[in-house]
Amino acid sequence: MRLTKFGHACVRLEKDGRGLVIDPGMMTPEAEALSGAEAVLITHQHFDHFDPDRLRAAVAERPSLAVYTCPGVALELPDLAEHVTVVRDGDTFSAAGFQVNVVGEKHHLSHPDVPPVDNVGFLVDDEVFHPGDALTLLDAPTVLVPGQAPWMTVPDLIAYVRKLSPPRAYAVHDGLLNDWGLRVLDGVLAAEAAGLGTTVGRLAPGESVDL
Repeated sequence: MRLTKFGHACVRLEKDGRGLVIDPGMMTPEAEALSGAEAVLITHQHFDHFDPDRLRAAVAERPSLAVYTCPGVALELPDLAEHVTVVRDGDTFSAAGFQVNVVGEKHHLSHPDVPPVDNVGFLVDDEVFHPGDALTLLDAPTVLVPGQAPWMTVPDLIAYVRKLSPPRAYAVHDGLLNDWGLRVLDGVLAAEAAGLGTTVGRLAPGESVDL
């Protein structure tokens, strides 16, 4: 399986010539992220993970494209109902040749006055876990951890990585950081890699790794 990181929280997974994409939101500028993909998985409805117009364009270009997402996102795509499958915590499905388990229900608390929106994480082929905007605890070989967000701190990030202690942790959700912020994040990740003795790091947009 090949994992490719794109802008912010978007990744593409490819195997046997087939591909699926997770969270190609408005902060993912790369047009090639969705090129040829058979399925799109959306964790939740926030703009940095979800771009409805982009999905509509992708479906128009590839009518067989399948979208799997939480109830909150599905409500915003009534015109794509025949392409959208609502999934919830505990569900399993196959997409683009991958087996996917759905884990989680709600977004991490981001504002004291606003209830968390729906958020589902995706465990793909029992290998890669994308939690969306949640710090869901799950045993997986490769975890895509939120690297930075208004709703989390560096201690939150460190605690999450240490609780999971996966063989590989790659930070995503880094689109709000400037060059200095990315340097700080890279330093935090490098320190955790040294302390845990595992792979903890960040892929640059367009960078791939084989798992």
